[in-house]
Formats: sequence, structure tokens, C-alpha cells
Amino acid sequence: MSISDDEKFMQMAYREAQAAYADGEIPVGAVVVCNGMVIARSHNLTEMLNDVTAHAEMQAITAATNQLGGKYLNKCTMYVTLEPCVMCAGALGWSQLGRLVWGADDAKRGFSRFAPEALHPKTEIAKGVMAKECAEIIQEFFKNKR
Repeated sequence: MSISDDEKFMQMAYREAQAAYADGEIPVGAVVVCNGMVIARSHNLTEMLNDVTAHAEMQAITAATNQLGGKYLNKCTMYVTLEPCVMCAGALGWSQLGRLVWGADDAKRGFSRFAPEALHPKTEIAKGVMAKECAEIIQEFFKNKR
């Protein structure tokens, strides 16, 4: 049984979420892929950096654009374990991301609820890849925090 590329790369993003969890961060992970190669990976660093903008997606955008030497990610796909928030979706829109794949929906803070037009108009979206696992790690994290 082979897994799809989306599942393979989401598994990498999930491992980033697990690293965030281990560090006491909200467990969200992101991976940026260009031409079939991972060019950036990150997870939430808001606690470590004491920075509310240090979301996994923001960290991955910065790493990917540095790797490519330009500000646009139009030929790239980002895999993220949780639907991006409005801030991250806005940054992904400015980066002209080619494709966005997320695992779990975020009914409370996801961009599709508050700013569904935030992404670049040409950005393709796929959602629900490893949704169960991605949702469970978030739920477990907050259950243990309470």
C-alpha cells in the first residue's frame, strides 16, 4: 500500500507538530514543498520566542523564501496540520502560495470562517489530509493544559 504525496508530506508536518507539543507549544507543524523537495519545515514557536506571530506557517514562509531567494511561493505547496488563522492566511496570500494543504479544520480561529478570501486567488486548497490525527493532537494538548 502506497501513500499519496499529500499524506507523505503531511506526516512530516505532523512530526513538526509533535515536536511543538514536546516543547510545550500548541502542536501545529508546517512543511513547504517545491518541485517535490522539502525546502522548509517548522512548528509553532510562540512560547519559545515570546512572539504571538511565530506560528508554524509564518516560520515556514520565512524559511522557504530565504531558501528560494525570493518572496513568492507560487510554485510551492504548504502542508500544515491545522487550518491557518487569518494572520497566516494573509501572509500566505501575500506570498502567492501555489497550493495549501491542511489537516484539521479550525472552527474557532480558521481563516475560512473569518476571511475566506485571504489567500491568493490562484492558490489551490486541499483539506482533511490526516484530519483525525491532526485534530487529536490539538485536542490532547488542550485537554492536558486544563
